[in-house]
Amino acid sequence: MSTTDTTQEIQTVERTHVVVLGAGYAGAMAANRLRRNPAVDVTVVNPQPFFVQRIRLHQFIARTGEPQVGFDDVLGDGLDVVVDTATRIDAGARRVHLASGTHLDYDYVIYAIGSRLHLPPIPGAAEHALSASDWAAAQQLRERVDALDAGAPVVVVGGGLTGVELAGELAERGFAVTLAGGGVVAPSVGERGHRATLRQLERLGVDVLEDARVTGVEASRVIVETGGRELVLSSAATVFATGFQAPELAADSGLTTDGIGRLQTDESLTSVDDDRILGAGDAVAVQGITLRMSCQAAQPLGAQAAEAVLARIAGDRPIPVDQAFVAQCTSIGRHAATLQFTRRDDSPARAVVTGRLAALAKEAVCRGTVWNIRREAAHPGAFSWLRGREVTAEREPVLQ
Repeated sequence: MSTTDTTQEIQTVERTHVVVLGAGYAGAMAANRLRRNPAVDVTVVNPQPFFVQRIRLHQFIARTGEPQVGFDDVLGDGLDVVVDTATRIDAGARRVHLASGTHLDYDYVIYAIGSRLHLPPIPGAAEHALSASDWAAAQQLRERVDALDAGAPVVVVGGGLTGVELAGELAERGFAVTLAGGGVVAPSVGERGHRATLRQLERLGVDVLEDARVTGVEASRVIVETGGRELVLSSAATVFATGFQAPELAADSGLTTDGIGRLQTDESLTSVDDDRILGAGDAVAVQGITLRMSCQAAQPLGAQAAEAVLARIAGDRPIPVDQAFVAQCTSIGRHAATLQFTRRDDSPARAVVTGRLAALAKEAVCRGTVWNIRREAAHPGAFSWLRGREVTAEREPVLQ
């Protein structure tokens, strides 16, 4: 009788390390979705030890809402969270350097660091302007607002949707708010939505100077030009809501960016410089696509960035970005809003809902964005979104 020795081969699964920079709407969604592949190790780098609902920052400032959500509530099991800030991406070495002096080596990076205030070069603005563009800025503004006397004058600069929300929230708290629009207030909504927005601001006592252009900012005054004349506005707090731009991380890392600092990617969210770096959310500019900075865009982008990484790990080619918009909803205080339905390209449609019903819809949106991330944490791959490309009647996508 002969005996044959057999050797059992032990197969080891090659693991992939993905570093997700930012844990906002895009980053949290991306991190959760990467868990579809159990051989992927995910490290999330975020400046705060919690998720910030950016669309509630105006409520945080006025003490009408809480934007913080614990990571244990929105991130899935097995994700490693590092509370720190990335300072440079060394693409050649596949290494992310952190402000703490440490570093993380990676196989792939998902760049989802969000955006910050774009401050125009107005004399005095750098010294005196406050904002609600991110968590740190919102904390500073809330401290200033809390120190103001009832009825104190506040000037909000910028008539976009962020400016409208800030003006409404601060007016409802009892401050004498002037909104210096710099042009048309709420320019992204249709005519009906525009009229409704102005009416609701007026009901709250906001003094809307729609075409006022700010020419100077001082400690307690704002100088504007409107109707061919110069006005000096008293201001105990001057809040700028003049648009967003990306932080400098991509540019400082030698990566290609657009005119406002966003990481330039191809249509699959892959950096045009390095196929190991992918982007999502406000901090990226996607080739051939215009996407408004918003949570409505960020969450699908986060999911698609994760899918692109998973495709590359599997040796497949990532598919192009495919998503669309459905509406713009702007709260104006706690009891009114303007809900402007849009076409898939984000241009305003005819349908508009205003007042209390729209305010309820906005609250549902705020809650829904967190619910989406929680659901993805519990069931990776569950999140779906409205598509922008041609679809068939048999497979019409559903917005969740």
